[in-house]
Amino acid sequence: PNVLRHGWTLNTDLYHWERLGTQSTVNILLPSDISELFRSEGLHPRRMTLQPWATHRETRQHSKGVFLKNGAEWRADRLLLNREVMMAPAVRRFLPLLDEVARDFCCQLATRVEKDGGKEERGHSLTIDPSPDLFRFALEASCHVLYGERIGLFSTSPSQESQKFIFAVERMLATTPPLLYLPPRLLWRLGAPLWTQHATAWDIIFSHAEKRIQRGVQRLRSTQAAGGGSGGAEGEFTGILGQLMDKGQLSLELIRANITELMAGGVDTTAVPLQFALYELGRNPAVQEQVRVQVKAAWARAGGDAHKALQGAPLLKGLVKETLRLYPVGITVQRYPVRDIIIQNYHIPAGTCVQACLYPLGRSRDVFQDPERFDPGRWGTQESGEGPGGGGGFRSLAFGFGARQCVGRRIAENEMQLLLMHILLSFRLSVSSSEELSTKYTLILQPETPPRITFSTL
Repeated sequence: PNVLRHGWTLNTDLYHWERLGTQSTVNILLPSDISELFRSEGLHPRRMTLQPWATHRETRQHSKGVFLKNGAEWRADRLLLNREVMMAPAVRRFLPLLDEVARDFCCQLATRVEKDGGKEERGHSLTIDPSPDLFRFALEASCHVLYGERIGLFSTSPSQESQKFIFAVERMLATTPPLLYLPPRLLWRLGAPLWTQHATAWDIIFSHAEKRIQRGVQRLRSTQAAGGGSGGAEGEFTGILGQLMDKGQLSLELIRANITELMAGGVDTTAVPLQFALYELGRNPAVQEQVRVQVKAAWARAGGDAHKALQGAPLLKGLVKETLRLYPVGITVQRYPVRDIIIQNYHIPAGTCVQACLYPLGRSRDVFQDPERFDPGRWGTQESGEGPGGGGGFRSLAFGFGARQCVGRRIAENEMQLLLMHILLSFRLSVSSSEELSTKYTLILQPETPPRITFSTL
């Protein structure tokens, strides 16, 4: 096989090597190649460190959560977190909290459509940009699951604190990319405006989380003093924070670090894919009706049990996968192989940054049949099969893969599925144009202009 040497640049559809400054990167997209990368990630998988985030923690003397950790320390913390956020029993505990927020969102939207929408033959109809509402939904849902409390974002006058938090997350994401290839510590010492904006945004995020955590600590101590545990009265689930504190296996400082990371990472990354999903349903009415028929049947059989309803409507899971295939939140997944590997007949030395490029993967004819077509049903047959491109299950990678996949994956997947389920049970969606959405990339992929969606009552 050929050997990569500094100065080579390989421009092909399936493989690309580049050097930017002192960083050398190999870019791949075939699932079979990503499968080989997965087999070489080792016991402590490592991805590219977002140094601006790490520098903020270091300069503010905050502990780092699993997103910013590596090695044995990362693995120890991650295994403890998995039990409360990834495993099936944990999902069963927090699913009702997500369902409650999704139902409330749709009830509020239905009231708004009835009040402000135009009268039609079969009901009312309202055209809006739903992005501000979806951001509020994502924050409300995250708080309910993480802290076990509602923060009232669906009221007519949501708190300034919560609005400030959403703006801070957007500012943090927008200022991260330009800082990636600059020395953050130098900018910190110089008091550079870009660094100050970034650090201030993180300070607001941490302050917001700290207030919620302190309230959670007080609730837990009151419950424990009364002879109870994190479950509250009669085993009631009161949030992931309470579960972690009750187990006592992570220090409060580490719980604070990881809860804050989950909080900051769970708003835009859920709200933006929901914008894309609603738009694709609106411009694909036949697909929308197909999913709705299955959702209605599953909901009727489940008798109001959200977990059973989701199990009976696999097209909802396919809908989220299909949305993230076309519009991945993060456009790459990185690993540093612990051993030398061969990809596309090229020898890649251990320790090289290898990136799986999700955007071209999701739209490649070498991987998907008719990739431009929005088809949630494709995941029923391709998810485990080989199909074009090989690589088995390495076609859907929006949440990463292996032990280092997104720790908030189960929260996000179920949050999106539940909201889409209740929206489809209540509204018919349409859009004025079926043109492809223009997108932009900050730290996440998002619409250049948020799409306007028409919600019509069923």
